[in-house]
Amino acid sequence: MKITPSARVLRMLGEIEFDEWQCVAELVDNSFDDFSEIVRSGTEWPDGFMVSVSLPSSVSGELVITDTGRGMTYERLERAVRAGWSGNDMHDKLGLFGMGFNVATARLGKRTRVLTTRPGDTEWIGVEIDLDQIGDDFEATDITEPKSHPAQHGTKIIIDRLNRTRADWLRRNGAALRNVLGSVYSWILVERGFELYIGGTKVKPVRHCRWGDDRYVLYNGKERVPAYIEIDQKLQDGVACSDCGQWQLTQGDVCSDCGSAKLTVRQRRIWGWMGIQRYLHKTDYGIDFLRNGRKILRWDKQLFTWNNPDGAEGNEDPEYPVELAHQGGRIVGEIHLDHVPVTYQKDAFEYSYRSWRSAVEMLRGVAPLQPKRAQALGYEENESPLALLYKGFRRNDAGLRCLIPGDGRKPLHEATRRWGQEFQKGNPEFQTDERWWQAVVEHEEIKSRGAEAKTAASVPSQPDARAVMEALKVPVNAPSSGSASLTSIAMTGDGTVTTAKEPKAETRSERLARYEAASTRHSHLTRPYGHPDLGHLNVETRALKSRESLLDDSGKAVPVLLDQRAGNELTAFIDPSHEVFRRFGADYADILLVELAPLLKVRGRSEWSPSQMFAAIRASSLKESALEGTTVGAEARDLLNEIRRRMVDELQRSGEFGRAYGGLGEEERTSVEESMIAAGQVGQIGRLGQDAGFVSYLPALSLVRLVEAMPETFLDGHVFRGPYSGVKSPSARSLSLARVTGYLADVATIGTFASEATALQLQRARLSVTLLTDELAGEK
Repeated sequence: MKITPSARVLRMLGEIEFDEWQCVAELVDNSFDDFSEIVRSGTEWPDGFMVSVSLPSSVSGELVITDTGRGMTYERLERAVRAGWSGNDMHDKLGLFGMGFNVATARLGKRTRVLTTRPGDTEWIGVEIDLDQIGDDFEATDITEPKSHPAQHGTKIIIDRLNRTRADWLRRNGAALRNVLGSVYSWILVERGFELYIGGTKVKPVRHCRWGDDRYVLYNGKERVPAYIEIDQKLQDGVACSDCGQWQLTQGDVCSDCGSAKLTVRQRRIWGWMGIQRYLHKTDYGIDFLRNGRKILRWDKQLFTWNNPDGAEGNEDPEYPVELAHQGGRIVGEIHLDHVPVTYQKDAFEYSYRSWRSAVEMLRGVAPLQPKRAQALGYEENESPLALLYKGFRRNDAGLRCLIPGDGRKPLHEATRRWGQEFQKGNPEFQTDERWWQAVVEHEEIKSRGAEAKTAASVPSQPDARAVMEALKVPVNAPSSGSASLTSIAMTGDGTVTTAKEPKAETRSERLARYEAASTRHSHLTRPYGHPDLGHLNVETRALKSRESLLDDSGKAVPVLLDQRAGNELTAFIDPSHEVFRRFGADYADILLVELAPLLKVRGRSEWSPSQMFAAIRASSLKESALEGTTVGAEARDLLNEIRRRMVDELQRSGEFGRAYGGLGEEERTSVEESMIAAGQVGQIGRLGQDAGFVSYLPALSLVRLVEAMPETFLDGHVFRGPYSGVKSPSARSLSLARVTGYLADVATIGTFASEATALQLQRARLSVTLLTDELAGEK
């Protein structure tokens, strides 16, 4: 079989950079192309569409790729393995042998055998390409194999005498290979139902864990911004060459690039979706771009950076994410660009082509995503799909405003990432967005209860009925804890004292059912608890909503009550109104661990002391609560960024930015200019004092001085909810201001010097972050 050009060229192809997974994907592409042809033809295919990749068991083993496709004739096989040949349609195919086949096989091993057969053929026919044996006669050896059944069909590729490094990677990384191919082919595996097996294990599609189609947020309290945007933009049809794939810029009968007469009118279309992931991630966010169902770019972040069409410098910094940047982003999407050419490695599109630039303009617009930046540069408001998502979801505050799960005080980023892992594992409890949604709702409920508690604490309490009756010398029967009371005494509105029969005592199961009905899931503390040496307990934690005490089986009020279910399943009830939390400020998690530790000690038959147990369980199960400078510092800086944003908006609204800038010292102005230069905002330095943008670059500790200098601008519900202008007493005004600036100074200090802080300083800073967050005014 002729396989021109020479074997020397084939060996050189093996030096082209292809990762191991890319080599395997090139060969899988060919099978999926064949399957897609069958689907398009409408032919019944009862044997299904399956590709199986057998990995080498040792460095001297072999790599085998088999499929259940149609098989090939001898003539088609001869063309398929010839270097440089490609299929007769460059636009509907992923690979179809050609150069990709030669590069992949030469890079993996020295000898490749291709065997193929069609239904009804009497044998497998094939070719053996041995790079050590082929000479300048350009001929490879024809081979055949008997068939076990005439109905057999498909193609097999066997590669041996493997490159030792690549064979070792394939042998050790079956799971990693399944994961990356599950991502690359996720759309094909889901939408077309093709099956791919690696090392005998089925590849699961790596799907996006996004919010549901019906979720949305309200921007500025009125504009509805959906968490999922469907995209289907049909462009004007174009003429393309089926041989070389080039789109034709001018009309003619032959291809302007290769001279072929195989020109066809083809559809050009940008379609797919963009949306919001249910959790933030440092790397796994961005847009996937696909061609013919295969992902060419995964988690691509190019659209998040604005490129000035005038070529001006200073636009290299990404516009997203800008808040909680250390936590990552959550804008994701899948965009199909079947009409845009890709590189031969299939790891990028041809970015110089107009078709790519048009897609970028449609998806993200020509203006910056940041509205104020766009306005300053003279652009109209960006109304692209990405700009809409950016407007609604660029912030990451816990609650309904940003669709971020929280625990009543702060976002649950670590927990939601764990839930995302459960989603990818296929855990049925995490497939819909209901777990995330409940955590958003719970956050709002906890915040609401906290606000109600503050209001209740500020007004006189209601008279205690028992105290009133004792003052009136009315005898009161006090039943013992846990027993049934025969009578109850009540005082009516006119002062009449009445008695009534009380119902019999409720059972334990009834009491627990009542607690469950009167509580909400605490998502942050609902998780497995334990240690590798002790085992684990799966705990659903629920917080009581009512002011009723949580009673144990003897009728004593307790802060935490455990209800053991089947196996390792438990429900833990927490009473937020218990004095250990209300008066002494104990952490819910710590008291919960006090209850869980004895159970784990018995289950694990451990000799550890109680303090050892507590420390080990906390370190293993609540890692994110550790007091570390990087974590607390990041929390502080995130809050400072939010305060800066609100201060900018308030100064802009009130027109007080000139006064604020005029009050800065020389050192502060120099620091602002240096920060703007470092951020690439050189062109904006000339506008300093003409708007409030300078606050975004002000040193953290200078924010404290700015609030102290202009309290009437930032308090009274503008940025901070504390009263000021309406307070008559000078000492009360000073106290209200000091409460805000004290917390702000703590947060600013730790945001600047977190790496040098002690554990006590970090603890104080974390409390100040919580308290200062409570001081923020509700957004208008």
